[in-house]
Amino acid sequence: MNATEGKNEIIPIAPAELPIRAMEMKNKGYRLSQACAAWLKKEKKLELSYSFVDDDTYDIFSLRISLEDAERDTEIASISEIFSYASFYENEMRELFGANIKYIGMDLQNKLYRIQEETPFVPKKEEA
Repeated sequence: MNATEGKNEIIPIAPAELPIRAMEMKNKGYRLSQACAAWLKKEKKLELSYSFVDDDTYDIFSLRISLEDAERDTEIASISEIFSYASFYENEMRELFGANIKYIGMDLQNKLYRIQEETPFVPKKEEA
């Protein structure tokens, strides 16, 4: 089997589901392969994606949280207690995209990057 034969599935979830679903992925033996954020300008929403991989089957499952502009302040619990290295991804999502991620294990307090502009990849709420 090669990498192109595995599943690639996006699973929409509510913010409150993230820790539970991440623990389910860990219990199934999946590893967190990446987490990222994107501002969808046309739709005016923030998307957070956490992707998990089964190294035996090459299946990829991405848990996706979509927040409308008015919901951008919604609190999202960190999964860094489940996958410690998620703290780097989550610090980046918070610093560059303004995701309201709470309880990050290694919270860098917006010091991951040397940037002058706060949350440079999303418009200010009044501009959105």
